[in-house]
Amino acid sequence: MTTLSFHNGLLWTVAAGAIALVAAMMFRIVIGSQDPGTPLMQKIAAQIRTGAMAFLTREYSVIIPFMLIVAAVLTYFLGVPTGASFLIGALCSGLAGFIGMRTATIANVRTAHAATVSVGKALRVSFLSGATMGFSVVGLGLLGFTGALLWLLRTMDINAALQAVTGFGFGASCVALFARVGGGIYTKAADVGADLVGKVEAGIPEDDPRNPAVIADSVGDNVGDVAGMGADLFESYVGAILATMLVGLHVEWGEGGVDKALLFPLLVSGIGCIASIIATAVVRTKRPHGVQAALKNGMLASALLMLLGTYWLCVQFLPSAVAMGVFLSLTAGLIAGVLIGLLTEYYTSHSYHPVRTLAASAKTGAATTLIEGLALGYMSTALPVLVIAIAIAIAYLTQGLYGIGVGAVGMLSTLGMTLAVDAFGPVADNAGGIAEMAKLHHEVRERTDALDSAGNTTAAIGKGFAIGVAAFMVLALFGAFKENSGLTGIDVSNPFTLIGLLIGGMIPYLFSSLTMRAVGRAAVAMIEEVRRQFREIKGLMEGTAEADSATCVAIATSSAIRQMVLPGLLAIVSPVLTGLLLGREALGGLLAGTLVSSVMLGMSMSNSGGAWDNAKKYIESGHFGGKGSDPHKAAVVGDTVGDPFKDTSGPSLNILVKLMSMVSVLTASLYSVNGWWH
Repeated sequence: MTTLSFHNGLLWTVAAGAIALVAAMMFRIVIGSQDPGTPLMQKIAAQIRTGAMAFLTREYSVIIPFMLIVAAVLTYFLGVPTGASFLIGALCSGLAGFIGMRTATIANVRTAHAATVSVGKALRVSFLSGATMGFSVVGLGLLGFTGALLWLLRTMDINAALQAVTGFGFGASCVALFARVGGGIYTKAADVGADLVGKVEAGIPEDDPRNPAVIADSVGDNVGDVAGMGADLFESYVGAILATMLVGLHVEWGEGGVDKALLFPLLVSGIGCIASIIATAVVRTKRPHGVQAALKNGMLASALLMLLGTYWLCVQFLPSAVAMGVFLSLTAGLIAGVLIGLLTEYYTSHSYHPVRTLAASAKTGAATTLIEGLALGYMSTALPVLVIAIAIAIAYLTQGLYGIGVGAVGMLSTLGMTLAVDAFGPVADNAGGIAEMAKLHHEVRERTDALDSAGNTTAAIGKGFAIGVAAFMVLALFGAFKENSGLTGIDVSNPFTLIGLLIGGMIPYLFSSLTMRAVGRAAVAMIEEVRRQFREIKGLMEGTAEADSATCVAIATSSAIRQMVLPGLLAIVSPVLTGLLLGREALGGLLAGTLVSSVMLGMSMSNSGGAWDNAKKYIESGHFGGKGSDPHKAAVVGDTVGDPFKDTSGPSLNILVKLMSMVSVLTASLYSVNGWWH
């Protein structure tokens, strides 16, 4: 193993990526072979699929011209290899989201029909849909990134190739931000409109076919929580590998040490890919209450296999003087990811005290529900931040900045499983909606609700996990930025550095304001349309006339596409302007301020939103008066406020800070020490 050449190591990585894509293809075939249910179920599923594709087509029609313009600018200033890498990264990221969404819109109706048989079968179909997404992301990430690197190495040395392939990460980050923000605006505008007018004003059940916004809401589950999440974690995956390799250029491990430091994160990712594929076999249950445990078993099994594989890799491949230090760094990152997931589950699952306390607060109205939910979100940042801090300290003390990068790779090494567990939730949610609209037996909805409840928790875990990854990854990118820009340190007593810190701390709040207001404006248009249809379509409330779902889909699509551009530009332009006007050190301050602010704000928003959602579901399960009671109405208000928290603004913040860091690394050579002003 120690004689593995750099080129052969890259080929091993390509092989692991190909295996992941083959696994995704096999899962997709299994899903397609399942029974799609009754003609009515298939009709509803077709409407959801058509709406999702319409949104994605419109979104990509905006993203593609933007990507071409950015690629042209990069080519002009940084050369053809960087511009080409940017386009390859953007293409792979977009393709990963597209595959996941197409699979989800085929699996939803099959999950609903499987739920007529058993909860175990429904879990298997929905989980395989998530696994298709997970292994598509991993496979395209490894193949795309390594393929781009191999192509660049034909004509340049490794230093230049890594600088150019930074464009790959930048392209993936750009698509991720637009996909996450656009999809988040869409899904929450539809969700808020459907809930406020349908459940609160009209008093009809969730996913009632009389509500014209329910199809748009179901579409949103796919474009936001599947396509958006896929693009998000794709860029995290390749970004962590890239950041570690950039830092690895500067390790001092003796002869051949740099090659090993560069190969190591790629080989770790390949081992994690295989471990995740094997661990999919343990995600099974026969009981509704066993869904969460089955998913957790899959995550723990993949992590254990990963640790065993990487221990062997460290001992066999790395110099003996650093092998255990690197393994400790990786283990610290992996364990931190698991702990953040468990802590997020504690704060967002109705199986535990915090969410049950939040549900109890709904007995005294919406105001106390909102106060308790916000307090829960703020409280939920404390322990995860301590976990991240301890893991960073362990990684840094054992292997410096390289250890921190390896920690990020360790957290993401089992992404195939992590994303499978996350992306199954929207499929289960869609399946419940289809069951309701198709008027299937109440037992079917109970089974899909068991999956959906677990999916809410796993989605919250995924968002907390993504924020933890961002902290590790950005710190590693910060080290690369220092090397590229020539900075030896950052002096916080320098007024311009402090200005950068303050602006960086402010940007996540400005970004969140833009995205939440975008949801609010889109939701107003949706609410007015639903009210109009209830008022003007005769027989709609009686169930003798059909709602105009297509108009609601069109409203959500137009609003999301129009309003996703400004937040995206903020992330790309702010580091460039800061670097040009205030200089490299101020830009370093900007990145530090944005990181700290984004981690806290993103984590608290995501956890508050997840807790409000599950508090509502806890009440709906029969506690504190159940559905239709005053506490339930208060919980619906809390859930409605929490929707843009957990599905738009909160999860977009980790992409914001990663994209800003990637832009800074890519353009570091363009900035002077002091900027234009001094």
